[in-house]
Amino acid sequence: MAGRIEDYALIGDMQTAALVCRDGTADWLCLPRFDSHAVFAGLLGTEEHGFWRVGPAHGADEAPPAADRRRYRGDSLILESEWDTPRGTVRVTDFMPPRDGAPQLIRIVEGVTGRVQMRSTLRMRFSYGRITPWVHKVDDTRTVAVAGPDSVWFDTEAETYGKNLTTYSDFTVSPGERVAFTISWQPSHREPPALPEPEASLEATEDFWREWVEHCTYHGPYREAVVRSLITLKALTYAPTGGIVAAPTTSLPETLGGERNWDYRYTWLRDAAITLSSLLRTGYREEARAWREWLLRAVAGDPENLQIMYGIAGERELGETELDWLPGYENSTPVRAGNGAAHQLQLDVYGEVTEALHLAHMTGLARNDYASLLQLKLIRYLETHWDQPDEGIWEVRGPRRHFVHSKVMAWVAVDRTIKLIESGDADGPLDKWRQLRDDIHRDVCEKGYDKERNTFTQSYGSQELDASLLLIPQMGFLPPDDKRVIGTIEAIQRELSTPDGFILRYPTTSDDTDNLDGLLGEEGAFLACSFWMADDLAMIGRVDEARKLFEKLLALRNDLGLLAEEWDPHLQRQVGNFPQAFSHVPLIDTALRLTASGAYGG
Repeated sequence: MAGRIEDYALIGDMQTAALVCRDGTADWLCLPRFDSHAVFAGLLGTEEHGFWRVGPAHGADEAPPAADRRRYRGDSLILESEWDTPRGTVRVTDFMPPRDGAPQLIRIVEGVTGRVQMRSTLRMRFSYGRITPWVHKVDDTRTVAVAGPDSVWFDTEAETYGKNLTTYSDFTVSPGERVAFTISWQPSHREPPALPEPEASLEATEDFWREWVEHCTYHGPYREAVVRSLITLKALTYAPTGGIVAAPTTSLPETLGGERNWDYRYTWLRDAAITLSSLLRTGYREEARAWREWLLRAVAGDPENLQIMYGIAGERELGETELDWLPGYENSTPVRAGNGAAHQLQLDVYGEVTEALHLAHMTGLARNDYASLLQLKLIRYLETHWDQPDEGIWEVRGPRRHFVHSKVMAWVAVDRTIKLIESGDADGPLDKWRQLRDDIHRDVCEKGYDKERNTFTQSYGSQELDASLLLIPQMGFLPPDDKRVIGTIEAIQRELSTPDGFILRYPTTSDDTDNLDGLLGEEGAFLACSFWMADDLAMIGRVDEARKLFEKLLALRNDLGLLAEEWDPHLQRQVGNFPQAFSHVPLIDTALRLTASGAYGG
């Protein structure tokens, strides 16, 4: 049975990632890319769907023991887990070296005290647990599993044996003894991958992360949380192209047992754009440059058909299917691969992309003429489409509406492009677009604002609120001291807060319908929205309240500093895909804002 979402650690190589539970089980790993089929899919099913456990030996009828301690080694993505057993203490070090060849997951077992009996249990299943590969030994140290186009090579000096379609290794470690295990993926028609060098790879991986973190320019009171979030964002970046996945998982539910289960292993323009802004503001210009190049390739010459998301190499077709042989995380079905929302109309992405390009320009990223041309093309599209209804930021699967946030971000797109032209770095019809900017602003203020309640609403003519409205002052649409902004913040606090003070995205039900967003069931507090609330509170001068909310949000992170998409206030658990870029980015942003305002304890 899979662990709680917050029981997992992330390790990765900037091309794919694994989730490792407290008991030493790797329950999720897609090879060779984030969006490839899973080799370990136990997270969404059972042990029959693939896993790899390394930990102290235990009885057949006993649950594997959880580690007594675990941590990342310094500012890295190297996981260290320790078990105290009656016979001694043992440490397992898990990591994926940034690759220049075959992807590898390396696990090094080290004796600390006493003599500890250990077991490695490796059950490889391809195609999300559906296919059992042909497994055979190549020699005394190497085993290979093959099925169709895939092969996974298992290397260890420890003795191994097969039983019940599973590869085992039983061994004992004493103080100072180290036993390494490695799996490597390779196309099955290729020559075997090179033999691994676990100790050298460990040293190189530690050097990589230490050197990368040294570029961080944030040195405020929340540095630990900011650096861990930055490392997580780097881990979610697909190094060959610069694309950034929203999360490395699919179908971890927003409601346990429900249907709100989506595949997040793709690059959302919105998520990637806000990730870019956080990276730029903390010193990571190379990642920003790589993402901008990815964007220009993905959009190419077709901005009129801008998608809300793409594959990590810029693929456009992300067809959604259901993996009906998987029972789902805690019986949450369906399990999905692909995402049918890719072709939704979400006008806000034009604003997010333009804002990201604007920030890159303002922070001195080397000029790219096509990036400026792309901005102009996006505005020409918005000229005739900004007033259309769309599916909005939350990808509702109900009817299209005139979402206020979408209109606000259309205004942002026009405003930032006007600034680009005013700076002399592009040419365009300034007077025409200034009028367009004014028209959008007037339309939102007239049709998206409820005068009686003194709040903006989710969409034109609706009564519902929406946490995306918290971005109105952050985007500069209205100043923080505008009474309409303050009224909206206070209304969202009243109507969208959970009992513990976190923020829901929007009401999922109302008096006259059971599913405002076209889906059944409810969802938890959306962590990004809760960080946005902390930002807004700081902007309107309620800095102590902002700091307290921010620190409550930090307390929701797991012991390794990781956040999923949502928090279930009833079960007091993290829910949704994990770890989630859209949670870690606003964490960084809020930390920067609070640090700048001096709103922190101590």
